[in-house]
Amino acid sequence: MTTPRPARPGGGLPSPYASDGSSANLADILERVLDKGVVIAGDIKINLLDIELLTIKLRLVVASVDRAKEMGIDWWESDPALSSRARHSELSRENADLQRRIAELEGRTA
Repeated sequence: MTTPRPARPGGGLPSPYASDGSSANLADILERVLDKGVVIAGDIKINLLDIELLTIKLRLVVASVDRAKEMGIDWWESDPALSSRARHSELSRENADLQRRIAELEGRTA
């Protein structure tokens, strides 16, 4: 004889994915995925009479920041839109370039 599963606190039927002693919740699954990393890759090619018209290459990497850095992926650190350090560095370069150009112009007029 089997014992029925208890109903959820809010009512309704119990979740079919929960087992009695070892339920994996979304946070556990997400932690595992971010710890190990997941790569999804795919190519889409459109041909017409053996002539390639379009190729789309899709690559998706899901990983934690630490794991991504271990894999050598750190593009967000040099993107001024995503990193204040990169934005400051870009502004410093731009400022130095403008100062150099002003000095050149002032040198020509003197």
